[in-house]
Amino acid sequence: MNATNPTREDFAALLEESLSATDMLEGTVVKGKIVGFEKDLAVIDVGLKVEGRVPAKEFGARARNGELNVGDEVEVYLERIENALGEAVLSRDKARREESWVRLEAAFEKNEKVTGQIFNQVKGGFTVDLDGAVAFLPRSQVDIRPVRDVGPLMHTPQPFQILKMDKRRGNIVVSRRVVLEESRAEQRQELVQSLEEGQVIEGVVKNITDYGAFVDLGGIDGLLHVTDIAWRRINHPSEVLSIGETVKVQIIRVNQETHRISLGMKQLEADPWDGIEAKYPVNAKFTGRVTNITDYGAFVELEPGIEGLIHVSEMSWTKKNIHPGKIVSTSQEVEVMILEVDATKRRISLGLKQTLDNPWSVFADAHPVGSVVEGEVKNKTEFGLFIGLDGDVDGMVHLSDLDWNRPGEQVIEEFRKGDMVKAQVLDVDVDKERISLGIKQLGGDPFAEASGELHRGAVVTCEVTEVKENGLEVSVVGSDLSAFIRRGELARDRSEQRPERFAVGEKFDARITQFDKKARRMAVSIKALEVAEEKEAIAQFGSTDSGASLGDILGAALNKAREDSDEE
Repeated sequence: MNATNPTREDFAALLEESLSATDMLEGTVVKGKIVGFEKDLAVIDVGLKVEGRVPAKEFGARARNGELNVGDEVEVYLERIENALGEAVLSRDKARREESWVRLEAAFEKNEKVTGQIFNQVKGGFTVDLDGAVAFLPRSQVDIRPVRDVGPLMHTPQPFQILKMDKRRGNIVVSRRVVLEESRAEQRQELVQSLEEGQVIEGVVKNITDYGAFVDLGGIDGLLHVTDIAWRRINHPSEVLSIGETVKVQIIRVNQETHRISLGMKQLEADPWDGIEAKYPVNAKFTGRVTNITDYGAFVELEPGIEGLIHVSEMSWTKKNIHPGKIVSTSQEVEVMILEVDATKRRISLGLKQTLDNPWSVFADAHPVGSVVEGEVKNKTEFGLFIGLDGDVDGMVHLSDLDWNRPGEQVIEEFRKGDMVKAQVLDVDVDKERISLGIKQLGGDPFAEASGELHRGAVVTCEVTEVKENGLEVSVVGSDLSAFIRRGELARDRSEQRPERFAVGEKFDARITQFDKKARRMAVSIKALEVAEEKEAIAQFGSTDSGASLGDILGAALNKAREDSDEE
C-alpha cells in the first residue's frame, strides 16, 4: 500500500478492519471511564469514539454511598456500538452477570459452594441471586425436610451448591439441601463419636411413628422404640410423647459406622420384674385390667409394666374353641389367678376360670353317682349321646348304656337332637371334666332281676323271635332276657338240627348251659335238655345193660310223665 497516496481500496480495507474489530467487542464486557453525569445517568466513554449512558443505580452501593465519580474506571456490558442516537448501548447489570458466570463456572468445576440470596418464589421452587446471576432453587432442595414457611430464608445471604449450569440457555440450578447435609454429616460424625452407651442426655421429639419416636440429640437423631418408652404396654408412642417435647433418654446402642443410635426411657426407671416371684406367688388371686385381646388369649396388666397372659384354654371351664373377645373386653377389670411366673422370660401365666367354681365339682356335689338327671340331647356321635346338664356341662351316654338287650347302634337312632331325656349318673371325673350317664340303668338290669331264678342247668321255656340260617333268636318266657340257640344245639339228633322246622312264636323248653351275670351272657340248648332227660330216664327205668331197649326206657319215662301230669 502506498503510504503517501492511499487508494480507494486501501481506505475500504482499513474501514472493514475497524468495523470488524468493533463488531467483536459487542456482547462482551469492556472497560470504560465515567466522563460525566446527567441526572440519574452516568456517561461512560468506552474508547470507541462513542459514549453510552448507564443508570447510576446499576452500580449499587457505590452510587448510593456517593463513591461514584467522574474519571472512575468501570466495567460495563457492550450490547451494541451505536443506537439510533449514535450512542453505545451499555449495561452494568449485564456486566455483573457476565462476571458472575465466570466465577460460578470456576466454582462449579471445583465443586465449591457459592453465596446467594433467595429473593422470589416461582413455580416449583425459588429464584436465587448469585451476585448478579439468577439461579433456580427447586423446592425439594431447600432443606433436608419439607419447609412450610420459607420467609426466614428470604433475602438472607447463605451458601448454595451448584448442581447444574447451562450458559447457552442461561440456566443455573442450585441446592441448599446438599450444603445442609454435608454440614449435618460432619456434625453427626463428631456427635456420634462423643456418645457412649449408658449415657443419659436430653433430646427433643422430632417425629412419631407407629413403631417409635425419633429424638433430636442436637444434630443427630436417635430412635426411641415403642418397647423402650415404658415398662408397661404402649399401643402407640403418641399415648406418651408429643412432637417438640423435651425428654430425657439413655443411650442403649451406638453404631459408629451407620450412625444409628438406639435410645430408651424405661431404662431410667426401676425394673418392675425384679423380685416378681415373691410379689406374685403361684395360686394367689389378683385383680387386673385387660389391655389386649388376641386369638390365643388376653393380656392383663397387674401393675404398670407387669402383664400376664390368660391363655384361651384358661378362660372358661365350659366354653371351648371360643374367641377370647367373647369372654372379656378391653379395659375390663378381672380377677385372675397366678398359674406360673418366669422372671427370666418375663412371662406370667394367668387363669380366669380358676377364680370361678369348677362346674364339674359343683355337679358332682349336687348329683352323686346313682342319682337321676334330666337334660336335652345336644349331639349324637358314633359312640353315644351328649346330654346338656345343669351348670352348662355335658354328660355322655355311651352306646353300651342305651339298652340292656338291643345293640346301641340300633337304639341311638330312636333319639333326636333336642329331645329331653332322663339318665342315671354313672361316674363324674372332675380332673378329666367327664360325666358318664346311663339310660338303660333306669329300667333295671334284667340279668340281676333274674339271677335268683335262673342259673346254669335250669330248664326254661323259650319263644322263637327270629329264625336264622345258623340258629334261633329266642326270648325267655317270664323275663326280659333273650338268647341265641345255635343250629347244633337245636336237637340231639343231627337230622333234627334244622332251624326251619321252627316258627316265630313257637314255644319249647330248653336247658340253660351258660349264665354269666358279670359278662351278661346266657346260652340255652334243646340238645342239652334232651341229653339230660335221657340220662334221667336211664337212671330211673333201667340201663342198656339190663336188656331193655332205649325205646322201652324212654316210653316208660314218657308214661310216667303223663301220669304225673294227670295227677296234678
